[in-house]
Amino acid sequence: MAINVKALSSAMLAAAQLELANHWPDIREYAKAELKKTAETIAMIERLLISGDINKRQARSLLRMQKNASQAVLLTVAGLGLLTAESAINAALGVARTTVNTAVGFTLV
Repeated sequence: MAINVKALSSAMLAAAQLELANHWPDIREYAKAELKKTAETIAMIERLLISGDINKRQARSLLRMQKNASQAVLLTVAGLGLLTAESAINAALGVARTTVNTAVGFTLV
């Protein structure tokens, strides 16, 4: 199953917006860019798994690196607290969980 990056990033953005409601005007454009990158990374991970170029451990590492990068951007840009930024990223990944895990055939998210 090929992951639809546009649909995935839209769902992730909606979830993050709920978590970041008080900061949304300041963080919106950065969150959109970071969550699009995260969705693109997830789609890339799916392609690499299907082609056999990476294994499950490597897939998890790639997702963790992207999550950390997105968290760093949100922390830096808006001065959000660590828990707030982590909560937003986790909410975004939460809505992606079923789609992603079904697409890759194991628990990645």
